[in-house]
Amino acid sequence: MKNVFFITVVGSLLAFAYVSYACNEAVCASIVSKCMITQSCKCDLVNCSCCKECFSCLNNLYSECCSCVDMCPKPNVTTNELSRKSHVEDLSDSVVTLFTALVSEPDLQQRWESLTYPIDLDIEMFKPDFQKEFKMLQKNSAQDISSMKITLNCSVVFMSQCLSWNKCKASCISMGAKSYRWFHDGCCECVGELCLNYGLNQSRCKHCPLKGAVVPTISEADYGDDEDDDEEMIQ
Repeated sequence: MKNVFFITVVGSLLAFAYVSYACNEAVCASIVSKCMITQSCKCDLVNCSCCKECFSCLNNLYSECCSCVDMCPKPNVTTNELSRKSHVEDLSDSVVTLFTALVSEPDLQQRWESLTYPIDLDIEMFKPDFQKEFKMLQKNSAQDISSMKITLNCSVVFMSQCLSWNKCKASCISMGAKSYRWFHDGCCECVGELCLNYGLNQSRCKHCPLKGAVVPTISEADYGDDEDDDEEMIQ
């Protein structure tokens, strides 16, 4: 009986610690109460039927407060090496339905702009080695090779304002993105699951960089080990 009581107490304390860490009540109490009254966040990330309404209701506090209504994807604690022009990183536990819902229409608050563009994938890339076929094509062959490719739509989001590295990552996690790219000028790009090479390697944020802003150098941001490594990691 004592063991059961001890386990229950420990479990409760751990749960309380997690909620306290994930949800900032001092910041989120007011806006979360409003969204609970309007039932704007009354769904989960599985069906995502209220994702857009919840995102709009929490407004600029979505990244900080989505965990309070259990609408925040789990953060990824792993990191990759950085490139010279931008930092790219995969995000675990991405939520495709959430990201798709958010980019389907323009953001009314103009916090970000979405862009969808087609990409061509070679089907052979996704076949096991034993299923791959190697064919010799003559120079004048009229064989149609377009059937070996499929076209998918890649969706990315560019935040309107400049964000810090951590803020960019947190924002993309809260949107359910598959990965993100943070440019050293402060521009933040959230990338969907059907994209290659971490989306577009172009800083396209509407109001970023700010005029007169100083872009951090590699040494100031503590990126990379040496000059050669930085050049090799350019995305």
